[in-house]
Amino acid sequence: MAMEITQFLLAAQSADAKVRTEAEASLRQFQEQNMPVFLLSLSVELSNDDKPVESRRLAGIVLKNSLDAKDAIRKEQLVQQWMAIDISIKSQIKDSLLRTLGSSVPEARHTAAQVIAKIASIEIPRKQWPELIGSLLNNMTQKDKPAALKQATLEALGYVCEEISHQDLVQDEVNAVLTAVVQGMNLAEHGPEVRLAATKALYNALEFAQTNFENEMERNYIMKVVCDTAMSKEVEIRQAAFECLVAIASAYYEVLEPYMQTLFQLTSNAVKGDEETVALQAIEFWSSICDEEIELQEFESPESGDSGPPHSGFIEKALPSLVPLLLETLLKQEEDQDQDDTIWNISMAGGTCLGLVARTVGDAIVPLVMPFVESNILKPDWRCREAATYAFGSILEGPTVEKLSPLVQAGLDFLLNAMKDGNNHVKDTTAWTLSRIFELLHSPACGFSIISPENLKRVVGVLLESIKDAPNVAEKVCGAIYYLVQGYEDAGPSASLWSPYLTDIISCLISTADRTDGGDSKLRSSAYETLNEVVRCSNIAETSSIIAQLLPVIMNKLGQTMDIQIVSSDDREKQGDLQASLCGVLQVIIQKLSSTDETKTIILQAADQIMLLFLKVFGCRSSTVHEEAMLAIGALAYATGSQFEKYMPEFYKYLEMGLQNFEEYQVCGITVGVVGDICRALDDKVLPYCDGIMGLLLKDLASSELHRSVKPPIFSCFGDIALAIGEHFEKYVPYALPMMQGAAEICAKMETADEEMVDYGNQLRRSIFEAYSGILQGFKTVKPDVMLPYAQHLLKFIELVSRDNQRDESVTKAAVAVMGDLADALGSNIKLLLKDCLFYDEFLCECLRSDDEQLKETAGWTQGMIQRVMVL
Repeated sequence: MAMEITQFLLAAQSADAKVRTEAEASLRQFQEQNMPVFLLSLSVELSNDDKPVESRRLAGIVLKNSLDAKDAIRKEQLVQQWMAIDISIKSQIKDSLLRTLGSSVPEARHTAAQVIAKIASIEIPRKQWPELIGSLLNNMTQKDKPAALKQATLEALGYVCEEISHQDLVQDEVNAVLTAVVQGMNLAEHGPEVRLAATKALYNALEFAQTNFENEMERNYIMKVVCDTAMSKEVEIRQAAFECLVAIASAYYEVLEPYMQTLFQLTSNAVKGDEETVALQAIEFWSSICDEEIELQEFESPESGDSGPPHSGFIEKALPSLVPLLLETLLKQEEDQDQDDTIWNISMAGGTCLGLVARTVGDAIVPLVMPFVESNILKPDWRCREAATYAFGSILEGPTVEKLSPLVQAGLDFLLNAMKDGNNHVKDTTAWTLSRIFELLHSPACGFSIISPENLKRVVGVLLESIKDAPNVAEKVCGAIYYLVQGYEDAGPSASLWSPYLTDIISCLISTADRTDGGDSKLRSSAYETLNEVVRCSNIAETSSIIAQLLPVIMNKLGQTMDIQIVSSDDREKQGDLQASLCGVLQVIIQKLSSTDETKTIILQAADQIMLLFLKVFGCRSSTVHEEAMLAIGALAYATGSQFEKYMPEFYKYLEMGLQNFEEYQVCGITVGVVGDICRALDDKVLPYCDGIMGLLLKDLASSELHRSVKPPIFSCFGDIALAIGEHFEKYVPYALPMMQGAAEICAKMETADEEMVDYGNQLRRSIFEAYSGILQGFKTVKPDVMLPYAQHLLKFIELVSRDNQRDESVTKAAVAVMGDLADALGSNIKLLLKDCLFYDEFLCECLRSDDEQLKETAGWTQGMIQRVMVL
């Protein structure tokens, strides 16, 4: 029986903190004492039109939050909690919610629709609540039902489709839902509220319509209704209809041919003259068509020698009309769009779509865009100059180097001069265009660059002058420098060309990072990211002294961050961001200087001070810093090798904290990686810390709270520890090996239809093999027999993986390597096991036929190891 909770719900929203706290405590107590009745009481409150709007609103929110959560573990707990409730109470709750769809209060109807969908997401996949779809459809088919009920019902249908999978409904149900939704869009029968709800519901139901889109009659009907709806007089309905067309372009590209003429007309009219919200969706339609065609070009080769594109070529056919349409949008800039990266307007959307068109059709776009560039680039109106520059920058990816090269060669000097334009927008877009040119057309390592040794000095000079400009321009200039230096990486003799400018570039980037006019510190992080790339790509033989001078400068800056006055959480965040950037720079400097024996001494001499700084950073307690400082410590451990041992007593507590940080799981994952770095650096000197580390790693693996992405690196880490401590790993075997075997069994049962799960399965399998390899190699010379009881399970796992055609190359390499390690470590002990294995010959032959040299080499070594065992 439901309880009266109105007063508590109203009091929980009181302005008086004391009243509010007491009411919240009472609600929590009721919830803990009797969850089923609590939820029933909430549903009754929500459904009662005599109750105050405020109490009903909160009842709906609490009810929804009792069924769903963003956090996966919490969500699963809530699902189990709902499943455990008595069926009669659940039925009463569901009936209350269905009744609420007919409420006279719009907010109550809306909330009920959402809560129905949350319950459906739990029950429908479990084949429960089979009557729901029928009940909702009943509201739509009965003539005398009020419009408000139909609107709320369509909302509920849309939310249900969003929450469940298309496999959860049978085709008859899908047909009935689509019929109800499409009829709800009918102009003659329904008012705008119902039609808007129906159009939004169709958007969510499109994923279910595969079979219907395969049927020409049904498809024609759906497309006609959507196209008619895209011409409604209400802006919001037009926008929702175009959103449906965008989704259709992605999901049903292959059947669009008959409708493209109409769709071009519709989208063209919208782009030229409709409200911006509608025009943006119309442009998005063409961006989606581009995405489909790009994907088909990349992943599908033409059948039987047919040289045509592996798709319908809609973009190519529309090119002469589509490109002018998009170019016109570029002239519709907003006055302050250069100040805010989050702005998304018609000119930004048009330029983005133009870039996708260029990637789709390549060279064919150039003659259609260049006349626009040439006719606008010199006009007095800044909008024309900016649009011309944006158009040019947008088409740099897609066409061939041969086609673009002469145009960029001719335009580079002009663009460098345009960095002195009187308008901030123009300079912003020019800097962005230069960074695109350097990213896409400057690759000395591949023998091609738009920058000659002669004009490099001018390019650098312009960039270092322009980096002093307004923050938004300076940020784009950082991007241009980033790609400029990246182009010289591994470029042989050309790599030396920019070395003379290194000191000036570093000095300007540090000055830029120190600027106080950068607002939200985005400029600062861009400057430091670029500095990292400058250090990483520098030619160490020529620049070691400059990088060595940079080290104390960055250390000093990191030291100064400890003195920042922290008054608010905002101050703490700013300190954390700055420390993260500086730790990032130190990591790159450490890696660079420790890459040669001559310069490694610089790091060894400064290591004590560097480590002291990192420990101080940990004392500031910020997760972002924790991450960056951890990564930098990993680099320091690699550089200092066994000398890192002296830092362990002080550092170990932070290592422990990182391994226990389930909430910020990226920190935990990085810490696991650092454990690996430390094992490689210290070898058996890591032994005193292994009990603690292994205990935490095993606890991490057993936890259902820790994000699954951290678990594969933990298995790899077992291998690192075993390699470092050899026979001493024996005491962990009874704990670690069953975990590895359990994970192998989970891999065998993993869902293969879900792409994300396939990726995760590959990571997990590779890491299990890496763990086995490390453990086998660790025991090889001292106690190989420890691993005998686990050999059969491992071989079975390798066999299972060898038969899976969804494994990626890295899994194959790890599987082949561990098979060799098994034979190498256990020798004649596994002769009988190998005799019974029939799979490995075929598997090794497949690997020996691979194009990957490393895989062939590993397979050859493994084959030799197995042959040695078989003749013993």
